[in-house]
Amino acid sequence: MVKKLLFFVTDLFAITLAWFGAYWLRFSFDIPQWFLDQALNLFPLILAIQVSCLLFFRLYRLMPHFTSLPDLVRILAFTTCSVAFSSLAIFYWKMPGFKGFPRSIPALDLLLLILFITGWRILPRLFREQRLLGKTGKRAVIIGAGQAGEMLVRDIARQGNSDYLPVAFVDDDTGKKGRLLHGIPIIGPIKDLPSVCKDLHIETAIIAIPSASKKTIQAIVELCDKARVDHRILPSTNDIISGKVTVSDIRRITIEDLLGREAIPPRKDLLEACIRNKTVMVTGAGGSIGSELSRQVCSLGASKIILFEHSEFALYKIESELRENYGKQLKIVPILGSVCNFNRVRTAISVFEVDTIYHAAAYKHVPLVEFNPIEGIHNNFFGTLNTALAALECGVKTFLLISTDKAVRPTNIMGASKRLSEMALQALAKHGDHKTVFTMVRFGNVLGSSGSVVPLFRKQIRTGGPVTVTHPEITRYFMTIPEAVQLVIQAGSMASGGEIFVLDMGEPVRIVDLARKMIRLSGLSEKTEDNPDGDIEIKFTGLRPGEKLYEELLIGGNVTGTSHPMIMKTFETFVEWRILQKHIKILHSACKNMDLEHVRQILEHIIEGYKPQCGLVDPVWLASGSQKSESMGTRAHNLALDDPSEAVEEIQENFVKWKH
Repeated sequence: MVKKLLFFVTDLFAITLAWFGAYWLRFSFDIPQWFLDQALNLFPLILAIQVSCLLFFRLYRLMPHFTSLPDLVRILAFTTCSVAFSSLAIFYWKMPGFKGFPRSIPALDLLLLILFITGWRILPRLFREQRLLGKTGKRAVIIGAGQAGEMLVRDIARQGNSDYLPVAFVDDDTGKKGRLLHGIPIIGPIKDLPSVCKDLHIETAIIAIPSASKKTIQAIVELCDKARVDHRILPSTNDIISGKVTVSDIRRITIEDLLGREAIPPRKDLLEACIRNKTVMVTGAGGSIGSELSRQVCSLGASKIILFEHSEFALYKIESELRENYGKQLKIVPILGSVCNFNRVRTAISVFEVDTIYHAAAYKHVPLVEFNPIEGIHNNFFGTLNTALAALECGVKTFLLISTDKAVRPTNIMGASKRLSEMALQALAKHGDHKTVFTMVRFGNVLGSSGSVVPLFRKQIRTGGPVTVTHPEITRYFMTIPEAVQLVIQAGSMASGGEIFVLDMGEPVRIVDLARKMIRLSGLSEKTEDNPDGDIEIKFTGLRPGEKLYEELLIGGNVTGTSHPMIMKTFETFVEWRILQKHIKILHSACKNMDLEHVRQILEHIIEGYKPQCGLVDPVWLASGSQKSESMGTRAHNLALDDPSEAVEEIQENFVKWKH
């Protein structure tokens, strides 16, 4: 309140100075007494009119240190209106002192009023920003002399961010070369960055091009590495617009900024087809993929979302987030349960009349599943089969399985369990007369997921290393989680039943190259024989149980495009349901009896290309003695055919009912 009063009094002083200053200028700094009396007589009228305009436009609310272009427009409107109304009052209302009134006075009053009202607001800001920009800090070159670069310099000055001292811009627009932006010279093209950094003793380069592609950012990072300067980047345009961050919230470049391809804008019709105004169930809703699926389902207009998750903490976390962000838009139902519990899954689907299921529940850490193969098969395969059969019984319209590139010619239990899940859905899609569309989407690694190497590398770099890579030639595909989920949803909308969709994962990346990039992005150097004083060492540990050097996305060559440029589809060979059922019975009994040798034989027999990369490594099985387990093989085979487990019998009976 005190500040507003002070601003108001200052504006009154400016109005007074402008009015008498107009007379002073008109008469060349020597006002005749008669005209001085006229100015004094008219001043109460002028003051009343212009104060009224001042109150109407609320100029006293404008903060001097944060005056912006819209504020200047308001000031211009105030001065124009106040002088116009004052002139009308003097010329047409025949007020005292009207005769002989100089017509140049209103014009001079307007100019001086603009100068004084604007000046006392602008000068403090200019002084403050000039003072702040003169402070010491890391000498920085700003890459991009556009709107983002201009906003960055302005924000650094306004907010008092003294970490950086902008000394130059580089920009590929040749028309800007040689110009000044906030007093900072625009030197030349981005390709000259190494020489600019050397000549100006630059310590940090800041990328201020929010629309820059990954390829462009990668090229700039390479130039920065060549110049041996640290590099930073502005937040994304969306984050700035949404108010999450400001332009001056400069951050380190992350590996996510460099990997992958340029995202193609999604098709709204495909995103919404299986979601808008529907009840959607996400299994594994608390996982990396499941949680992002849940977010996007909520944002796409579902009427109800069923969060099915066996981890209490993961379920609590995603439910809390969704309730906070989408609680008023749709009904959110958290269900704690395992997909291995057929009755629990079926009841949830039936009670809430689910239209679409995204099945993301899975164990996906290859070495852990290799060490616990029975649990991996139970969760990944039988859990998928339970959910699919329950969906079939309850008349779910669309069932989509989140699969993996490890299902192609698998070398581990995790990949084999996912490929067997694909085969079961392929068989169900083609068996019997039903309306449920079964489909699968297969893709590679996602950045930032719980199974990704990226979080591991970040932790290892943070603790000083070494960074562990299993093999110098190991290669993987990468994609960001939001992009992968967006493509998964669109693929599901194109499904007719039984096809496997494959996402375009871009170019494969050598993991050792990924590790080296992450070390450099952290501002550190690799410790090698040639560079013994480096910061972080890369250590090769050997392939883990079940791990492949290279991953594939297709089993055969029967692949076709779709209406989306980044989604392909293929119809791969599978075993008919009536034959697959027999193998499922045998597999279930072998798993129940912990007969790992027999489990592996069944998988090798059913799954094309399955070649285990290592021997059986389950610690419980090994500790209990393999001979005991081996002796159970024949008995398990007979039990499966003559006396199947209650769970498989229930599946069989239900399927017969659905078929008829």
